[in-house]
Amino acid sequence: MNELAHANNPAPRKKYVRAIGPRLRILLYFIFGLVAILAANSVYLSAISFLEWVKSDPNATYQTWFYMVMFGTHLGLGLLLVLPVVIFGLVHMRNAHDRPNRRAVKVGYLLFATSLVVLITGLLLTRIDIFQLKNVGLKNPHARNLAYWAHVITPLVAIWLYLLHRLAGPRIKWQVGFRWTAAVGVATVGMVLLHSAHPRKNQVGSVEGKKYFEPSLARTASGNFIPARTLMMDSYCLNCHQDAYNGWFHSAHRFSSFNNQPYLFSVRETRRVALKRDGNVKAARWCAGCHDVVPFFSGAFDDPNFDDVNHPTSQAGITCTACHAITRVNSTRGNGDYTIDEPIHYPFAYRTNRVLQYINQQLVKAKPEFHKKTFLKPFMRTTEYCSTCHKVSIPGELNHYKDFLRGQNHYDTYLLSGVSGHGARSFYYPEQAKQNCAACHMPLKESSDFGANFFDSTNTASRFIHSHLFPGANTGIPYLRNDTNTTASQQEFLKGSLRVDIFGIKEGGSIDHPLTAPLRPQVPKLKRGQRYLLEVVLRTLKLGHPFTQGTVDSNEVWVDAKLKAGGRMIGQSGGLGAHGEVDPWAHFVNVYMLDRDGNRIDRRNPQDIFTPLYNHQIPPGAGQVVHYEFVVPENQNEPLTVEVKLQYRKFDTLYLNYVFDTNYVKGAPFTVTNDLPVTTIAADKIMFPIEGPGTVVTNEDSKIIPWQRWNDYGIGLFSEGNVGAEKGELIQAAQAFEQVEKLGRADGPLNLARVYFKEGRLDDTVETLQRAVKFDPPAPRWTVAWLNGLVNKQNGFLDQAIAEFRSILEDRYPELDQRGFDFSQDYEVINELGQTYFERAKMERGNPERQNEFLKLALESFDKTLALDSENLTAHYNLGLIYSQRGDEAKAAYHRQEHKKYLPDYNAQDRAISIARRADPAADHAAQATVIYPLQRPGAPELNGESPPKKLSSADQPKQDQ
Repeated sequence: MNELAHANNPAPRKKYVRAIGPRLRILLYFIFGLVAILAANSVYLSAISFLEWVKSDPNATYQTWFYMVMFGTHLGLGLLLVLPVVIFGLVHMRNAHDRPNRRAVKVGYLLFATSLVVLITGLLLTRIDIFQLKNVGLKNPHARNLAYWAHVITPLVAIWLYLLHRLAGPRIKWQVGFRWTAAVGVATVGMVLLHSAHPRKNQVGSVEGKKYFEPSLARTASGNFIPARTLMMDSYCLNCHQDAYNGWFHSAHRFSSFNNQPYLFSVRETRRVALKRDGNVKAARWCAGCHDVVPFFSGAFDDPNFDDVNHPTSQAGITCTACHAITRVNSTRGNGDYTIDEPIHYPFAYRTNRVLQYINQQLVKAKPEFHKKTFLKPFMRTTEYCSTCHKVSIPGELNHYKDFLRGQNHYDTYLLSGVSGHGARSFYYPEQAKQNCAACHMPLKESSDFGANFFDSTNTASRFIHSHLFPGANTGIPYLRNDTNTTASQQEFLKGSLRVDIFGIKEGGSIDHPLTAPLRPQVPKLKRGQRYLLEVVLRTLKLGHPFTQGTVDSNEVWVDAKLKAGGRMIGQSGGLGAHGEVDPWAHFVNVYMLDRDGNRIDRRNPQDIFTPLYNHQIPPGAGQVVHYEFVVPENQNEPLTVEVKLQYRKFDTLYLNYVFDTNYVKGAPFTVTNDLPVTTIAADKIMFPIEGPGTVVTNEDSKIIPWQRWNDYGIGLFSEGNVGAEKGELIQAAQAFEQVEKLGRADGPLNLARVYFKEGRLDDTVETLQRAVKFDPPAPRWTVAWLNGLVNKQNGFLDQAIAEFRSILEDRYPELDQRGFDFSQDYEVINELGQTYFERAKMERGNPERQNEFLKLALESFDKTLALDSENLTAHYNLGLIYSQRGDEAKAAYHRQEHKKYLPDYNAQDRAISIARRADPAADHAAQATVIYPLQRPGAPELNGESPPKKLSSADQPKQDQ
C-alpha cells in the first residue's frame, strides 16, 4: 500500500543549478584575465630571480626600477584576485558539491585549497604591518623560505589540478589555452625588453666634466650632478630605520657641513682664501667631497655667493644617501676617493601622496633585496670604505706649494696595528682582531627597526642594528647644540681608552738618576729640599689608531698634574687660565702643526698646513713617558699627594675665539671662555710620605699587572729613543724590559731585542730572541720572525731573511685563524721583503737569469705595497731603481716622479721649525727629544692661589641652533 502511494506521489525533482551560471562565468572570465596577466608577470619575475641564482654573485643584482614596477603590479594583481577567487570558489562549490562526477568534485576541492595557499602565502610575503613574516637570524629561520617556495610551487600545482578538474568534466577548449599561452609569452618578451627602463634622469654635469670634482677625489658614476632631493631623503629612510635614523640625527656625520659652527668658520676661510688667490672657490672642493656632500654633488658648492646658512643643502650634512649611495671605493688614497651614483628607488619613493607612500613602503618590505643591494654593499663593512674620508693628504691645488702633504690617516695606522690583526710588529695584540672600524665605532644597539638582525647566537629574543651615532671623541659639536645625551655618549666612549700610571720616581731630578719603581703599595719617603723626577706612563688600550688622530691640531688633549700638600697646591702643570686656556707648558698629546712661515695652524686652515713641529700622538698598543720635575719644600712636613689626569677637550680656546669672536686676531686677549666639556679619560693618584718620624701613608696597590707596568714604561722610553732622544733613554728602556723578563714574560726579551737592534747590537739581538721563544707562552712568532729577518738582512744572510719575511706574510696556522690575524697586508714587512730580494739580485750579477728572477720578485713585492698604499715612498723609490736597472726608463721615470711627489721637503721644514721654536718657548720646550715638565713653574695657571676660570652664562657662550 505504502509502495503504491509512493509511486503515485513521487518526490519533487530538484531544480537544476548550473555549476557555473552566467554571472559566475563573467567572474570566471575576469579571474582568467587577471591570471593571464599575472602569469606573464610571474614568468618575467621568475626569469630575473633564476638569472640571479645562476650568476650567484652576491654583489650583483638584475632587479631594476622596471622590475620593481612589475613586482608592484604582481602584488596589485594578487590582491585584486583574492576576493574574486574566494567568491567564485565558494559559489562554485555550493553549486557543484553534489554532482555525480565525484572525481571532478574532489579535484575541485583540492584546486580551491591550492588557490587559497597561493593567495595566503602571497599575503604573508608582503609583510603587511599586521603580520610581518621575517626570515632573519635564528628566530623562525625557515618560515619565510617555506612561504616563498610554497608561493612559487603551488601555482604550478594549481595549473595541473585545473587540467585534472576539467578533464573530469566538459571538454577542454585547447585552442583557447594555446592562445592564452601565446599571449603570456608575448607579454613576457615585452617585459624583458623593457627590463632596463627606468625614469631616472640625472641633471646635467659641470662644463668641466670630471674635473669638476677636483681636488677632491670623489666622483659621480656618470660625471653628472645628482639632484639634491635624491641626496636629502632622510625622512624616507626614517620609515623603516627609526633607530638608525635617531642615531645618525645626533651624530657628527649629520653635523659635518655648514651646520657645524667650527667647521663653518674653517671652510669659510678656505673658500675666502681660494677666491682671493685663484678667483674661484674650487680649491675648497677638497673639503666638500667628504663634508659638504649635498651641495657639492648637486652643483651648488662652487657658487662664490653660496648661502652657507640658508641654502637648503647647506644644513644637510652627511645624509643617509650620501654614504649609502656610494657604489665603489676607488682606492685607499683617501680625500673622498669614492664613486657615488644616483640610486634607483622603488616606483613611488618621491611621491607625497600617503597612499602611494604606503604602497612604496610595502614594496620595500615585500621585496627588500633590491633596496638592500642598492644601499648596503659588501664593501661598506670594510675599513677601506671608511678610509675614503678618514685618510687625508693636502694637494697642490689647495696649498699651492706641493702636490702631496700627509694629513690625518686613520686607515694605514689601523691597518699596520696589532688591533687590526694585520700588523706584525706591534707591542700588544688583542685576543680577537677588530676586523673593521665598525667593530668599535658602530657598536650593536638593540632595535625593533625593520632592518634589525639577530647578531648574537645566544640571544634569539632580541634584534640589533649597528649604532649610527658613530661614537668617537667629538664632545664639542653636541655640546654647542645643547645635546647633553650625545655629549655624555661621546664622553663615555672616551673613558678607558687610555690609562695613566704614576710608575716611578728618581731622586736627583734628572733622567740619569736611579729609578725607584714600580710605585705602590710601597713608596719612598721624600727628602726636604731634594729635587725629584716623577715618571708617568700613558698607554693606549682600546684604540686601533694613534691617539688622538682626526683634527689633531685643534683637539686639546693634555696631562693635568697636581702636587698638593694638604689642601695647598704647591705644584701644577696643565692648569686652566681665566678663559679656560690650558697652560701652554703642559704636556699635550697632539700634533703642533705649522705653516711654511713657522706659524701654528690654529684655525683649522688646511690650505696652510706644512709640517709638524712635534707629533705627540700615541700609537695603538703603545706607551708614552711624561717626566715631571719638582722640589720638596724645605719646610714640608705633611705628605705630598700627586694626582695626574689625562684630559680631553674639543676644541682649544684659541680656536673657539676665532669661531665665536668674528673680530679676533691672534695674540689679542681672549674674549670667549672655553666652556666646552673636559673629559677625564684616565687618572692616577699617589701619596708620598716625607722623611722623618711619624709620616706613614697608605696607598692602594696599582690595578695594572706589574710586568705590564714595566713593559709600558720601557715602550715609552724606547719610543723616545726611537725619535732621536739621548741614548740614555734606550739604556733605561733595556733595563725596564729586563725587569719584564724577570717577571716571566716573553715580552721582556722580545722588546729587549728591539732595543739591541736599534743600537746595532746584532749578536745580542739574536741571543735575546732565542730566549723569547722559550717562554710559556712564547713571544709571537710573527714578531720574532720580523726581528730575525732584520738581523739576517743586516748580516747579509739574505736567503734566511727572505724566509723569515715570507713566513710572516704567507704562513697560516691555528692561532692566526682563531684570533682573526692575517699579516699578508703588513706592507712594512712586504717592503723589507722587496728590498731583500733586490739586494739578493745584486749578488747574482754573474747569473742574469737568476738575477732577473729576484728582480721580478722584488717588483711583485713593491707592487703589492702600492696596491695597499699607492702613496708609499719606499715602494716608489725602489721601483724606480729596479726599472732603471732593467732598462725600462719610462716606468723608472714614473716611479722617480712619484717618489719626488711624496718625499717631504726637509730643507723647507727645517726653516719653518726654526722660526716656530724661536717664536714659542713652550712649544720649543715640548719639541725636545726628551722633555722634562716643571711642576713648580712660576706663573703656572691655578698655581699660587690662582682661581680656575669662571663658567660663562648661556648668554655669553654662543650656541649652535638645534
